[in-house]
Amino acid sequence: MSASRERLLAQARRGVAHYRAGTQDLVDEVYEEPAASYVDPDRWALEMERVFRRLPLVIGAASELEEPGSYLAMDMLDTPVVAMRGDDGQLRAFVNTCSHRGAVVVSAGPGSARRHPCPYHGWTYNSRGELVGVPDAADVGELDRSCLGLTPLPCVERAGLVWVHLRPDPVIDIDTFLCGYGEMLEYLGLGDCRVVGRQPIDGPNWKVAYDGYLDFYHLPVLHRATFGPDMSTRAVYDWWGPHQRLTAPDRGYAGLADKAEEEWEDRELTGGVWTIFPHVSIAAFDAHGKVYMVSQLFPGPTPDRSRTIQLFLHTRGPEPGQEEAVAGRMAFNLHVVRDEDYATGLRIQQALRTGAKQVVVFGRNEGGGQRFHQFLDRLVDTDDADLPAMFKDAAGG
Repeated sequence: MSASRERLLAQARRGVAHYRAGTQDLVDEVYEEPAASYVDPDRWALEMERVFRRLPLVIGAASELEEPGSYLAMDMLDTPVVAMRGDDGQLRAFVNTCSHRGAVVVSAGPGSARRHPCPYHGWTYNSRGELVGVPDAADVGELDRSCLGLTPLPCVERAGLVWVHLRPDPVIDIDTFLCGYGEMLEYLGLGDCRVVGRQPIDGPNWKVAYDGYLDFYHLPVLHRATFGPDMSTRAVYDWWGPHQRLTAPDRGYAGLADKAEEEWEDRELTGGVWTIFPHVSIAAFDAHGKVYMVSQLFPGPTPDRSRTIQLFLHTRGPEPGQEEAVAGRMAFNLHVVRDEDYATGLRIQQALRTGAKQVVVFGRNEGGGQRFHQFLDRLVDTDDADLPAMFKDAAGG
């Protein structure tokens, strides 16, 4: 049995024990996070440099970039990025800006093309990011095209997702960063899913938004008009360095409690919410098959704003008869996150800016939020040279 399978079983045993006892995970103490850390522009700027520009970020699903010529373009923070599958089958990422006068070359979104002409003057790049066409080249003058391709960024596939570094000289590799979590994410089967939709949502400070993804305590209260009445406040937390999985020790484990352990199937062991530090949350839903919502959370241009892309993956792809159920799931999740979670978060952001409260409190039952903020504090104080060691030390969580 693989170590990752054994860890899934160990998590399930803990969940079943909590279910039978009517208990949940509790940490030792109440934790207080300075309220200023959510609104202070200097702290926010430090997080942009020490977190988002140093760590690999998820640009999208690998299934959208399987075929030669396929691409996905989007803004990640303030950087226009495009990932492409070259005609040689290799996946690459680039800063999406022309070497001529800096225009954005590839329009936002997924697509497929073997050539990408710049919309400003028509300089053209191939699917390997090489400059292959210059209109009126004789009039432009002599150019070394080998030095004028799109600027490359490190790019890698893991667990059905595509990760990009916003720095060309990454200080941490993907496996060290994931702390063994990549093997666990493989059980979700995201690589076998197909993208069936995406939708953006504007929200509050990225940490206000991320706190909600690590919290079941609010579910019956904030979501009382939607799905909350069926939910418990209790949570079981498992972690791999800064990456965390939340499961509910009630409905999620009730089915396992009445079965022999050798009958537990992988699909029964992978429920809950899987978060990837610092900006991704993965949740599963049923809609004529399994639908995953991969929430990609990106800080906005100021400390008090963020943007989330809800990326929907389906285990079977958009087959006839499933479109209505998938569209319904997307509309429901848009409403819940935009009109309940983020609407509340924006009000939180407004209140924190007043300075009326000096701290934000995380209870003993909110260990996920505590762990997130404590790791983040250590991360922003860690220099580049010490970053890999920090993640290796944290991997035993």
